[in-house]
Amino acid sequence: MKVNTRVYGTIDETEVYEYTITNSAGVSLSAITYGATVTAVNVPDREGNSENITLSLASLDDYVTHRPFYGATIGRVAGRIARGEFELDGKTHHLDANEGENQLHGGPDGLDTKIWEARIETEEDAAAVIFACTSPDGDNGYPGNLDVEVRYTLTEANEWKIDYTAVTDKPTLFNPTNHVYFNLTGDVTKEVLNHELTLSCERVGELDAETLPTGGWIEVDGTPFDFREGGKVAACARLDHPQTQLVNGFDHPFLLDHTSDDPEVVLFDPESGRRLRMYTDRESVVIFTHNGEVDAYTIAGQPVRQYAGLTLETQTLPDAVHHDQFGDITLRPGETFRSQTIYQFDWLMTDEQA
Repeated sequence: MKVNTRVYGTIDETEVYEYTITNSAGVSLSAITYGATVTAVNVPDREGNSENITLSLASLDDYVTHRPFYGATIGRVAGRIARGEFELDGKTHHLDANEGENQLHGGPDGLDTKIWEARIETEEDAAAVIFACTSPDGDNGYPGNLDVEVRYTLTEANEWKIDYTAVTDKPTLFNPTNHVYFNLTGDVTKEVLNHELTLSCERVGELDAETLPTGGWIEVDGTPFDFREGGKVAACARLDHPQTQLVNGFDHPFLLDHTSDDPEVVLFDPESGRRLRMYTDRESVVIFTHNGEVDAYTIAGQPVRQYAGLTLETQTLPDAVHHDQFGDITLRPGETFRSQTIYQFDWLMTDEQA
């Protein structure tokens, strides 16, 4: 395993570093200390051509200025918290809102805006970058000093493993994710609508007009959300369903079945042959299909078009603090939060190549 380090840029005279791990198959993972943000995942296609299959910006200034969440570690709490407040142990906590009255992705200064410490660990068949950060008591309105570690491991089996750990000195909330957008074509000018998605899920969380969970469920049978037997991501553009009309695609939590050892998600690009298989211990995956164009910045010099990528954000269901049936995201002193998500990459040959 090869690990390279370089200075990626500076923020207020503090250097931000980028670490790149490369395995013997030519798969590589790059991440920076700003936001513990993944800046590239390079994967060969069936012809052996390696390209970045994530949405990534050109510079540190772009990440800081535009804050698109591409590849970033999100927290303390991923998604939206309604009205920017929650009650814990009989006390109401008021959070810093950054989307109307709601808090989105941890607030205006979430974990994606911090400069993390980093260290490298290597083994014979894997290497890891371990990012560490302390979110102080009162940060974005959350109680408790929260110490977080995020470990990105790349293996010789072409796995990108994300391991989260966290501890706190006061009862608080913690529900992190990584906001990576995948486009397996490796070409940002191509939509992901032709990707094939298989998803072990029978129910999807219903959203309201503010894209907050209502607490209700949609049974996927007969809807654009049914990928149990596989289907094109283009189903997200079927605007005959009120929930896809609401956001012009998907921005929904898919409740994972966890009924077998098979991957919870399989994403495949028939053009390049690249395939992604996802495993997680989290209850849900939020799939967001980049439902609008962006003209504030470019990717690889190209405009960012609608459906340029999709996220697979593993997490406890969003806004769980307001819906008892969604799970408990409370972290207390003496406890250690642990979670793992694995993305495994390969590339499938055509019948003629096989």
